[in-house]
Amino acid sequence: MQIRSKDKRGRRQNQDVWKFIIFSVVLSSVFLLYPILYSIYLSLHNMQGLQSVFVGFGNYLRMFQDDIFWKALMNNFTFLIFQVPIMVVLGLLMAFLLNTPNLKGRTFFKLALFLPCVTSLVSYAVLFKMMFQMGGIINDTLMAIGIVQNPIDWLNSPFWAKVTVIIALCWRWTGYNMIFYLAGLQNISDDTLEAAEIDGANGFQKFFKVVIPQLKPVIVFTTITSTIGTIQLFDEVVNLTGGGPSNETLTAAQLIYNHSFIYTSNFGYSATLSWALVIIIAILSIIQLKISNRE
Repeated sequence: MQIRSKDKRGRRQNQDVWKFIIFSVVLSSVFLLYPILYSIYLSLHNMQGLQSVFVGFGNYLRMFQDDIFWKALMNNFTFLIFQVPIMVVLGLLMAFLLNTPNLKGRTFFKLALFLPCVTSLVSYAVLFKMMFQMGGIINDTLMAIGIVQNPIDWLNSPFWAKVTVIIALCWRWTGYNMIFYLAGLQNISDDTLEAAEIDGANGFQKFFKVVIPQLKPVIVFTTITSTIGTIQLFDEVVNLTGGGPSNETLTAAQLIYNHSFIYTSNFGYSATLSWALVIIIAILSIIQLKISNRE
């Protein structure tokens, strides 16, 4: 009797487990797997409203001939080339300084540097737009200290608009990377730093010869996540520059949005551009992992 009751209890427990598993599988299929498959279906169709016409790889051929898409993609890579290294280097330096045991006010500085990444995307972009306009505080400050004679048209100049976006991105996300580096630094044994100091290493040598190699997994992680975020960049350019002037700050994600909701809606072509971004992000991530493993 006891064996039978144990068997029944075990079967009942197995059934309960399978209920939870099936529930999660159904939810994943509905909200994850189905959208992925449907986006592939959309990319093979010319879909405007409820009208859907099968075009095969026509959207992909159109993408390769779309100068605006390649312009937007080049803008993404421009932001990537400048913004990601700046965020990584500044984040490392700030984390190294904040890891100093005798530094006063470390909690305040950690909070102040991390706070930008938890602020609203729209609100901080609007704030930057106010600061960098012709009569904003940035131009007033630069003219007051004599760096420039005339106000810089930050938001309407092709060059300075890109600079403004890069500054905004670094302001928001450098503190995010810094927290990861700070956590990694706190896991580094003090014995290695003391041994390097006994061997005569100065602060510069300890940072590059001892700290950086041990932070390599964290650096790779933040580099990949920053790369993904930059390729998917949308909010900052929409709220700061609107993609202008003359598409000089237009990003691929904003172009996808425009094809879906601003221009004559074509969800099929938008799905095609989205899959192009997925492939680009996957390739860049694999390359970064290969390089880091090789090193």
